[in-house]
Amino acid sequence: MSEQTINRLRRIEGQVRGIATMIEQERYCIDVLHQLSAVKAALRRVEAEVLKNHAETCVEEAVRSGDHDAQREKIAELVDLFEKQRR
Repeated sequence: MSEQTINRLRRIEGQVRGIATMIEQERYCIDVLHQLSAVKAALRRVEAEVLKNHAETCVEEAVRSGDHDAQREKIAELVDLFEKQRR
């Protein structure tokens, strides 16, 4: 995983701590909700980056290998992931 991904996750971690502080301080609900939306968007960006990395490494490796079982396994993993996201 890239250093950029780790840095993003650390920023998200700080944002989540900030949200907890906002709630402890009984800040205005809409302000808290705005921060929660920002965290969700940041997590979606990290998720996309991890997925892209997986496709460029693990999936690509399975395709290049010519191993049909490995290819089916990687495709099944992606299908399962997308099905879980729709729930």
